[in-house]
Amino acid sequence: MMKVKIITPAGLYNEYEVDKIHCTTTSGECSLLPNHMPFVATLRISHLILTIKGKDEEFAISGGLIQVLDNQARILIDTIEGRGEVDVDRAKKARERAQRRLAKLDANTSIKRAEVALEKALNRIKLFK
Repeated sequence: MMKVKIITPAGLYNEYEVDKIHCTTTSGECSLLPNHMPFVATLRISHLILTIKGKDEEFAISGGLIQVLDNQARILIDTIEGRGEVDVDRAKKARERAQRRLAKLDANTSIKRAEVALEKALNRIKLFK
């Protein structure tokens, strides 16, 4: 088992005892098991999957950092939502806003910001399905 602490700017989100962590880093997907070598990586906007007592718990995350050392993981992220926490209507509205911004493409549109907003919204919607 590994101890996992998930920390957001608002403070401690939750602590878990897990069998496995599955995450998407900037280098690709990875699964981390107990007794993993020391590990640090940047997380992408993606789903974080924690296997707890053989059952997968899935979360939508907005990117961040993960550190693993001595069977303890610290996950520092801006935002996290579990399946039951996602407001799908809000995520769909965010997707529509981002799509409108990208379709508009004028001098005042930040393309990167709109692309990130769209990626976050799609990630949250995908978790709910």
